[in-house]
Amino acid sequence: MGYDNERMTRRTFLPLSAVALAQTPAPVAKFKQSVCRSVFGRGMELDAACQMAARLGIQGFDLMRPPDWPTLKKHGLVPSMIPSASGIRDGINQLDLHDKLEAGLRETILQAAEYGAPNVILLSGERKGLSDEQGLENTVKFCNKLKAMAEDKGVTLALELLNSKVNHPGYQCDSTKWGVEVCKRVGSPRVKLLYDIYHMQIMEGDVIRTIRANHQWIAHYHTAGIPGRHELNDQQELYYPAVARAIAETGFTGYIAHEYSPLGDPETGLKQAIAALKF
Repeated sequence: MGYDNERMTRRTFLPLSAVALAQTPAPVAKFKQSVCRSVFGRGMELDAACQMAARLGIQGFDLMRPPDWPTLKKHGLVPSMIPSASGIRDGINQLDLHDKLEAGLRETILQAAEYGAPNVILLSGERKGLSDEQGLENTVKFCNKLKAMAEDKGVTLALELLNSKVNHPGYQCDSTKWGVEVCKRVGSPRVKLLYDIYHMQIMEGDVIRTIRANHQWIAHYHTAGIPGRHELNDQQELYYPAVARAIAETGFTGYIAHEYSPLGDPETGLKQAIAALKF
C-alpha cells in the first residue's frame, strides 16, 4: 500500500511481478489425472471405483497389479504407475537384494510394455545403517542394471520420494536433492522420479520452486492434503491450483495421481481433487 504525500490518500500499487503474471498467457494443462485405490475409501469394488473414475474424467489408475488391468481397460483407464518388487523397507539401496529385485523388475517391465503402461515404481528402501552416499551408489548401481531394458521397452522407472519425518522413518530417498542425484548419475531418460507432493511438502516445503528447478527429472506426481493425507480441500495447507499451474508451465504431459484417504464421501472428495488441479 502507498500514500499520497500531499493528501495522504491511500493508494494501491500492483507489484511488477503481478503485472508480468497478468500479462502472461495461462498455460494449457496437458497432464492427465489419475487415482489410487485409497481415494475410494474402504469397501468399494474395483469395478465401481473404475466406473466412477472414468465418469469424472480420470484417465489412469496407479498401483494396480496385472490381474486388475482388464477391469481398468474395460473402463478406458490406463495402469499409470505399476507397483514393483522393491519395497519401502527393503528396497534397491540394499546390495544383497539386487539379484532378487532385478528379476522381479525385469518381469514387471515386460508386463508394462506389453500392456502399454508408462511407469513402474521404484522404492529406495530404508537406510538400515547406510550413509546417504553409500545408499546412493547402491541405488545407482541397481538402476544401471535395468536402464537399457527400460529404454528399449519404452517404460519409465520412477523412484518415489517419500517423507521419513512422519510416515516412513528411515526411508532413504526422502529428499529431492538425493533423488535427482540418482537420476543424474544414472543418466537415462527412462530413470526419473515420482514426486509425491504430500511427502515433499512435509520434508522440504518450497514445492513450486522445487518443481520448477527439477521438473526434467520428474516422471509422475502424487497428491494428497497436508497434514493428514486427506482430501484436497480448504482444510489443508497447499493451494493445489497454483501447484498444478506450475507443473503445467514446465510442459509436463504425464499423470498426476491422487493418493489420499477421504474423510467424507469418496465421490465428493474426488470431484474436489479433480477441480483442485484446474487453474
